[in-house]
Amino acid sequence: MSDAARIKKRINFCIKGELWEQVPKFFEELHPADIAEIINRAPASAHTKLFELIDDEAKPDVLAELDDQTEADILEALSDEEISDIVEEMAPDDAADVLGELKDEQREEILELMEAEESEDVRELLQYGEDTAGGIMTTDFVAAKATMTAAEAIEYIGTLELDEPLYSLYVIDAEGCLTGWIQLWELLKRGNHDLTLDELSDKETITVHTDTDQEDVARLATKYDLSSMPVLDWKNKLVGRITVDDILDVMEEEASEDIFKLAGSDDSELEYSSPLHACKSRLPWLMVTLVAGFVSSLILKRFIDHHIVALSFFVPIIMAMSGNTGIQSSTLIIRGLAIGSFSEKQLLKLLGRELLTGALMGAICGIAMGVWATFMVGADSDIPAIYLAFTVGVSLFSAMMFAAVFGAFAPLFLNRFNADPAVASGPFVTASNDIIGLLIYYGVTVLLIMLRTSLVGG
Repeated sequence: MSDAARIKKRINFCIKGELWEQVPKFFEELHPADIAEIINRAPASAHTKLFELIDDEAKPDVLAELDDQTEADILEALSDEEISDIVEEMAPDDAADVLGELKDEQREEILELMEAEESEDVRELLQYGEDTAGGIMTTDFVAAKATMTAAEAIEYIGTLELDEPLYSLYVIDAEGCLTGWIQLWELLKRGNHDLTLDELSDKETITVHTDTDQEDVARLATKYDLSSMPVLDWKNKLVGRITVDDILDVMEEEASEDIFKLAGSDDSELEYSSPLHACKSRLPWLMVTLVAGFVSSLILKRFIDHHIVALSFFVPIIMAMSGNTGIQSSTLIIRGLAIGSFSEKQLLKLLGRELLTGALMGAICGIAMGVWATFMVGADSDIPAIYLAFTVGVSLFSAMMFAAVFGAFAPLFLNRFNADPAVASGPFVTASNDIIGLLIYYGVTVLLIMLRTSLVGG
């Protein structure tokens, strides 16, 4: 067991025994992220007490790492003056995230209590959408005029106090527009000291604008292996940068959001333990599934009323196989769209591939299903076993082929109209494929029985 794990175990023991006086000495040995993890997992009644036991210097870093609900519990117990003192010591983007969760009146009061410079930085960030580049950027960056020499830039950087790590220097013109960037080690080379920043800078800079969606930011950072990304306003002036820790947070947030949508819920369930909240998140999609079940039951009733009861034995298999096939296709497409691996030109090719994949899987499973149907019913059926096997096999083949195409088409269609493709997820695809699968089974059965009747009659 690591030292951190051992300390966490001791703190949890203290929490259970309410041995609060022993907690501060253990907190001093932990990273802020570990302290935040302990508080997040502690009972809600202990959140405020534990936060009070943290050293004042560590409180800003711990607050930035807390879950939304835990953070809200703690902020509710703090005075505006206490919140102001804490957020003043936070990076501007983290401070904006904290204040953005408060009511307008309280937020304004806290901003008024803060130092003018810190308050202005936070106000600037609060004007941007939460899920945009402007909403996740920090105004804590270093930029220097293109006419400066490397030696002058090094001296200038040495006078600054930064809250975020610095890996590169941005180069701007007289109007504040970005012209390039320089890695710090280039500035430190002795042979470059007398060269201007314009001469040293890399002019091919990957940038984003303040209104760029955070998912696109994460995709660009991943594609070009960036540890920091400059953010420009609508005049192309440099207004901030996005650091790698924020990019990683976005990637985790977007992946979590998509996974929950695939299950018909949302990621707020991670932070709220209330059964009522869980019900509110899950019930809408379950109602979609329930309504689809009503439709399926009507189709099945008509199916059993008019045709051989033995055919109903295979309905669960038809529905399950088509549903799972649709989920496989939709999950593949949603993930591909999330990481940007598909282009507009590839859409028809993708649908074609899913059609062939569904046909191949359907043929294999359909043959196996037909053999199983022959074995299941045998000579007890009112119609020859070969007709029954063929009906079931063709139905499964058709249902799986349709499900594969529909599972791929639904997220592509939503993405084409700028809707979240993850909405075309588990409950949606499954419910749709259940209904279509039954209709296909019903339709194939009717056609084959009509064909048999005409042949026998002939």
